[in-house]
Amino acid sequence: MINILVLGIVILIALVISATLTVNPISQAQIEGSKAKRNSQAAPIAISGENVYIVWFSDKNMPNNNSEVFFRASNNGATMFGDKINLSNTTTADSTDAEIAADGDEVIVTWWERNQTSNEPVFRASVDNGLTFGPLLRLGTNGSIGANE
Repeated sequence: MINILVLGIVILIALVISATLTVNPISQAQIEGSKAKRNSQAAPIAISGENVYIVWFSDKNMPNNNSEVFFRASNNGATMFGDKINLSNTTTADSTDAEIAADGDEVIVTWWERNQTSNEPVFRASVDNGLTFGPLLRLGTNGSIGANE
C-alpha cells in the first residue's frame, strides 16, 4: 500500500509540473485546446517484469464526445493483452493527460478531469496487476481520501 501511495505522489508531482492549474473557470477555448492536444499524445506505458500496461484517452464513440481513460494489461511481455477497461467513466468532464506507473503487482493511473468549471487530478490504483482497480480518488479534495473513507 505504501508503494501505491509513493507512486501516486510521484505521478501527481509530474502531472502538476506538466500542467497549468488555474483557479478561474476553464474557458471553452481551453477545453478545445486540450482536445487538440490529446489527439496528438502518445499512449503512456509501464512495465513491471513480464507485465506491460498501457493507458490512453479517447472520445471515439463516447456519449457527448467526452474523452475517457482506457487501460489494457499484458502478463506475457506484450504478446497478448486483456480486455480494455474504461477507468474514468465520466459523462460531464473530459478525462485527459493520463499517466501510468507500475511496481511489482501495483499499477497507478492518474489523469485530469476537466470541464468548464473544474480542472481536477484524479487517481486509480490496482494491486492485482491491473485486473481490478480501486475507486476513483479526487486528489484535489481537502482532507484525507482513500478507499476506506
